[in-house]
Amino acid sequence: MSSFQPGLDPAQSQLLSRIGQALDAGRIDDAEQLLPTLLKSHADHPEVRRMQAGLLGMQGRHQDAIALMREVVRRHPGHAPGLNTLATLLGQAGDFDAAIEMLQAVCRLQPNMALAWYNLGVMLTRSVRNEEAADALQQAIRIDPHSVDARALLADLLRMHGQSQEAADSYRQVLAERPWAGMAWWGLADLKTVQMAESDIRDLRQALRSPRASDDDRIAMGFALARALDDHGRYAESLQTLEQANAIARHRQRWNAVGYSQAVDALAGFFAPPPGGASDPRLGEEVIFIVGLPRSGSTLAEQILASHPLVEGSGELPDLPQVLAEESRRRGLPFPRWVPQMKPADWQRLGERYLERTRHWRRQRPRFTDKLPSNWIYGDAIRAMLPGARIVGCLRDPLETCFSCYRQKLDNNEYTRSFEDLASFWRDCDRHLHRLARTYPDKIYLHDYEALLEDPEPRIRALLEHCGLPFDPACLAFHENTRQVRSPSAMQVRQPLRRDTRHSTRYGALLDPLRLALGLPSWQDEASTRAPG
Repeated sequence: MSSFQPGLDPAQSQLLSRIGQALDAGRIDDAEQLLPTLLKSHADHPEVRRMQAGLLGMQGRHQDAIALMREVVRRHPGHAPGLNTLATLLGQAGDFDAAIEMLQAVCRLQPNMALAWYNLGVMLTRSVRNEEAADALQQAIRIDPHSVDARALLADLLRMHGQSQEAADSYRQVLAERPWAGMAWWGLADLKTVQMAESDIRDLRQALRSPRASDDDRIAMGFALARALDDHGRYAESLQTLEQANAIARHRQRWNAVGYSQAVDALAGFFAPPPGGASDPRLGEEVIFIVGLPRSGSTLAEQILASHPLVEGSGELPDLPQVLAEESRRRGLPFPRWVPQMKPADWQRLGERYLERTRHWRRQRPRFTDKLPSNWIYGDAIRAMLPGARIVGCLRDPLETCFSCYRQKLDNNEYTRSFEDLASFWRDCDRHLHRLARTYPDKIYLHDYEALLEDPEPRIRALLEHCGLPFDPACLAFHENTRQVRSPSAMQVRQPLRRDTRHSTRYGALLDPLRLALGLPSWQDEASTRAPG
């Protein structure tokens, strides 16, 4: 943002710049305190309104922010920063299609705007359009060689390809230039193939104190530091660091656990009894949905299936939520309030729309996976619109699952910020998956992670059978599959199965607050039941 803004005097321009800096740094409180002065005197100024929308977005009020920016763009159609902000807000709300289209327009309108190219790369990455994303990120770097966020995201793409050493080198290059770059620190920590050194711990602690680090940087560095401390067996320090990182994120936006649980239960009511679905009972036979909590073994399940010669592993596709959102906009009602209005022809239309959007993934193989974990909430809708599809619900020990989520930097998953919220979300997901399995037993398979580790071949055979696939020995050697994997488990699924994956035992009684939230025995009580005699 330039120091002088048309329509504002120098003092007002300086105040606007301070608000922008506060938002960039994630300092919501500062922005909230400064913004009213400009809103009072220049409520219609496009840059003032853009700052207001940015603040609303950071507070989680995405629809209010989008509505505000749509009005700004309507009044100022050639305002590139406004279009860029609106596109970013649309992406935050999950409308990646609209965000990509708008960012492409911004890049045509102002081709030297590095931030727009970077944001385009982000949205393309989230849409699993990785080659296009790499092109956009490289363009951002050509315009601004010091665009460390773009360089860090390119390193993420290297990691996705299994090029862990090249990714590590790229992260290190970013950190040499900007020691407080949170994305690079977290990328390095999340490689999992290289243990971070004591010197990294010292550098991280120093970087966390940098006044130039934003809250996003501090959150990412906090998770990286916690991972490094864990690697060195300093578990109490690691857990304390995680608490601090999650507290920064939770201050920005809180999770409404009670409201979400009520919504999950209400959703089931809209599909009871199950509505008449698509008229073609075989529609969707091409797709296997893999759902559940993050860190529940969903990437491993996909890697096994994607090792089959008939199955393409596509990753976390945004297409199902996008199709349902399109229908919500068409009807002027949020999902699932329009479900009672649906006829078989409507469900057929949505199913065909989903298959049209995902046809790219069937160019090489006839079947494909859709591994967006949060699609568990749409299980009933999947059955209605794609009655031939299979759904694999991934289950893992609740303590391990929740603690793994708590340790992982999971953007836009605000339920991971506290043990109480995690436990509530786990119960919602578990309750919903078991209801789906009872309601649609022929199409929904509950895949147990611990059972897979205990006896792999029978469990893999059962998984393939549920998906209508003949057994293939390549599925037992899934770790030899070199396909692209973009998830926190990208490195792990390239290794053979290990039974020593329980992480919570290292923390012992330190995790008793999480055990309490989950309704599990304390560490001491659990230990007494394991003790002989």
